[in-house]
Amino acid sequence: MISKETIEQVLMRNDIETLIGSYVSLKRAGSNLRGLCPFHSEKTPSFTVYPADNSFYCFGCGAGGDAITFIRKRENLDYPDAVEFLAQRAGITIVRDERGPIQNTPKFDRNKMFRMNVDAAKYFNRCLFADNPEAKAALAYFTDKRGLSVATIKHFGLGFAPNSFDEFSKYMLAKGYTYEELVAGFLCGKSEKGKYYDAFRNRIMFPIIDVSGNVIAFGGRVMDDSKPKYKNSSDTPVFKKSRNLFALNFARHHCAESLILCEGYMDVIAMHAAGFENAVATLGTAITSEQARMMSRYTKKVIISYDADEAGQKAAMRAVKMLTEVGLDVTILRVPGAKDPDEYIKKFGADKFRQVLSQSKSKFDYNLDIILSRYDINLPQDKIKALQESEKLISETYSSAERDIYIQNISKLFGVDKNSVKDDVERMISKANAARRKEESNKVKQDAIGYSDRVNPDFIKAPAVAKNEEALLGLLLMYPEHRKRVFDGSLVTADDFITDLNRRIFEYLKNAYINGDDSHHDIDAVFTPDEHGRITKMKLSRMELSENGEQVLTDSIERLRRSVSKKNNEKNSSLDKLAQMIEQKRKT
Repeated sequence: MISKETIEQVLMRNDIETLIGSYVSLKRAGSNLRGLCPFHSEKTPSFTVYPADNSFYCFGCGAGGDAITFIRKRENLDYPDAVEFLAQRAGITIVRDERGPIQNTPKFDRNKMFRMNVDAAKYFNRCLFADNPEAKAALAYFTDKRGLSVATIKHFGLGFAPNSFDEFSKYMLAKGYTYEELVAGFLCGKSEKGKYYDAFRNRIMFPIIDVSGNVIAFGGRVMDDSKPKYKNSSDTPVFKKSRNLFALNFARHHCAESLILCEGYMDVIAMHAAGFENAVATLGTAITSEQARMMSRYTKKVIISYDADEAGQKAAMRAVKMLTEVGLDVTILRVPGAKDPDEYIKKFGADKFRQVLSQSKSKFDYNLDIILSRYDINLPQDKIKALQESEKLISETYSSAERDIYIQNISKLFGVDKNSVKDDVERMISKANAARRKEESNKVKQDAIGYSDRVNPDFIKAPAVAKNEEALLGLLLMYPEHRKRVFDGSLVTADDFITDLNRRIFEYLKNAYINGDDSHHDIDAVFTPDEHGRITKMKLSRMELSENGEQVLTDSIERLRRSVSKKNNEKNSSLDKLAQMIEQKRKT
């Protein structure tokens, strides 16, 4: 239960420009600031920070709100945790208010969960060095099969989960943790019959540590042939796999020039052991936009080191797209004579691998090598297919200067006039642009009728009414004098709203007005971050208009009533027709 005064102080002491600037590179745009949105991938900045009222809004994805909303979305926190996060940042002691809760106290304490994960990591590490056949086999996997030193094992805190259903959980219960906390931390599971069991069994263990040094999750590899081969923690109150990278806690100190992005934990560990301490890996999933943005905060270049098989190639292309979208220079590593970097380093040594790293290729050159490996360009039909695929590669290159260089190189390689190649490429670009414009047009139409509206799913039921609701709410959100006129005079009631979200916003504003709270200090407790983004959009829509006076309010109320009346008439007409059809069938 957090007092109104504390929340207002937290918001006041966390200047939104400084807060968001610690996550996003912002540039001045008049009285506001702009940058690439941290919540979706984009090349052109659509994310705007408004220092005047301590808010932000993204015109690309609709994220918006205040400092609390930002931290809730960025750090994946519940409302009370976000308030406490910002309070600690500003050096504010949380004051509890006994008059009533803003939101229920979170079920799981984050700091206790961090301690629980540390205790689990220490347990797994001790089990790895235990004097029993299972532990010795696990240790031999690291030392004999993978060639890791004991120093490297301890550096990464590697461990072993015994082949038992309850040995680990009994240990943790004795340490003072509950089954509910262990399940929430993905350290235990619960069967349909209600029995608890250890989540990791007979697996070598990899603790996942965030950049602040907190143990936040675990990955485990089986010691036998059971499936799945790798098991990773699901999202927990302290862990979101799409927003973390394995070994970034170490790599961030060595990655000013570049990061090496690997597929697996062992590749990363082998690279660090060989002196390449700028290696990281995703956490059992394909790279996400959040992970790409995270890397862009620490380095300017990423070298992708994935397996050379078809799956690895597809994953590399996805990673290239994600990483270039956040402005990173990206190259792709091909390891000759080995299936992965770990094997190459063991075969040829670290110095040879360093040479291979320096020869990593751009997306274009990497894909061109793949195309040329599939076709014999001495054969006319193969040559045509290889040329067409190469031209498509060029057409997907954003920079026109780069395209010109690739066109010259391809024309020489295939012995074709460069103007012919250029014409083909321009036709492909025109075709792709036409398809994109059509897709964007369809999206605009769908958005206009609320077809894809997940924040206010009622929008599609009555688009005209919903738009008029939003126009009125924008006026009420922006201007206290309008709130006084509407609420004191009961000009509009909640019954005038058809969509549930807009009705809730209206009721919230009315209750806040009655209680004399124009600061709307608890808005983040009442609405989700996505809903707060929609509220911010309503305010901005009114700010962009020059006329927002009393007549505009009167007209807005009248438009809402007319649209509601029309919708109700349409509904009644449909019901009348249905009743007539039923009556006709009854008579026949």
